[in-house]
Amino acid sequence: MAAKTTLNAKNLEALGAARLAALLIEISTGDAATKRRLRMALAGAQSPADLAREVRKRIATIARSGSFVDGSGIRALAKDLDAQRRAITDTVAKSGPDDALDLMWRFMALAGPVFDRCDDSNGIVASVFDDAVNDLGTLAQRATAGPEVLASQVFAAVVANDYGQFDGLIAVTAPALGKAGLQHLKRQMVELSKRPVPRPPEKDRQKIGWASSGPIYADEIAERSRLTTVRLALQEIADAEGDADAFIAQYDSKTRKVPKIAASIARRLLDAGRAEEALAALDAAEHRKPGEFDWPEFDWENARIDALDALGRADDAQQARWSCFERALSAEHLRAYLQRLPDFDDVEAEQRAFDHAQHFAERHAALSFLVSWPALDRAATLVTTRAAELDGNRYEVLNQAADALAAKYPLAATLALRAMIDFTLSKARTSRYRHAARHLRDCAGLATGITDYAGCETHAAYEARLRQQYGRTRSFWSLLP
Repeated sequence: MAAKTTLNAKNLEALGAARLAALLIEISTGDAATKRRLRMALAGAQSPADLAREVRKRIATIARSGSFVDGSGIRALAKDLDAQRRAITDTVAKSGPDDALDLMWRFMALAGPVFDRCDDSNGIVASVFDDAVNDLGTLAQRATAGPEVLASQVFAAVVANDYGQFDGLIAVTAPALGKAGLQHLKRQMVELSKRPVPRPPEKDRQKIGWASSGPIYADEIAERSRLTTVRLALQEIADAEGDADAFIAQYDSKTRKVPKIAASIARRLLDAGRAEEALAALDAAEHRKPGEFDWPEFDWENARIDALDALGRADDAQQARWSCFERALSAEHLRAYLQRLPDFDDVEAEQRAFDHAQHFAERHAALSFLVSWPALDRAATLVTTRAAELDGNRYEVLNQAADALAAKYPLAATLALRAMIDFTLSKARTSRYRHAARHLRDCAGLATGITDYAGCETHAAYEARLRQQYGRTRSFWSLLP
């Protein structure tokens, strides 16, 4: 049972309304954010309309503000913005969806001025506007605005999407736009594509850079940006309408051969039940030239596997899965491959995969794969047989391996730790000395479980060599007993 002094709603209610009110006044003194929160609560208690007026005033105040917000104040700004957003969705929208939608558009108009005056490198403020875009979709379905009115609002927003604040807007508002709204939006976008970007006289054109072909002008960049905006918008409309051909039409024949784009096209064709065309689009893609690093284009590979499956070409799909595993040690593709094998065949195939991984050229990728699968016996063998190849700078792989191997394979864990210790000391990475000291202590603990060092130095010999070689590195040794 919670003590009566525990901070929870029930215990606070026992203080009574008068005492709580006095405490809130005291707490909010000198705290502008808390005062705003209380005023909003009071307005909401009166009526949603009063709260809407309060939110509208706060949005106007934020829009007028010109002070720069650095990293130390960004969370407070995001909290303030989110409080306005929640007030709109949680209270105003309940009785006035039209007012709520209007307020949310006003709220989204803050994005440009806010991003202009803040350091949002961590994306904290951006996440608030991302949530608001989703809210626009929900509110638009409840509001009474006609589809063409909504389409015009969406059009204006997408064209003014300077900070990416309206990314995904067409998709979330598509249910409210319906066929009529999407068609109206499409017409507006097509008209925009035909409208020339104003070009000043040659002497007044602004140069913003240089290319091999000559100077780059601001009006040229504006035109390219507009065409990109139109293309992306028409693709989103095509997706909303389930029109694969309209999506494909936004790419020229050369661009369709880029593997990632070919995969996007194939996905739409597969969704439309046109697997043969999907496979043809994928097979027309142009990949790296022979001799270049053969890392799979996973979007393309996965789309092709799905196309082969859709066409009933199960053996070819399996071969493609195995190929992805062989080239990149993709656990996802190996699991999918094994799941489709008959009983007992999967065991043999898994061992064949482990053999391949142990001899894989990129030993750290191999070690990471074997540890995460997990196949710890194979991981231990890889470490002990290829210890000289380990890069002690790959601490994200070696730390994980040492932790996983410590219980059953202490020698392999020790060798992984030694690789990191050797790198740290040989490169004098002082910022890692405390980690290296911890690794050396861990090696001492693991030594008690090693009965055969298999030709490797014992822990005592290894530490003695380190002390002789790096004895003057006092900042490291001072971290050890």
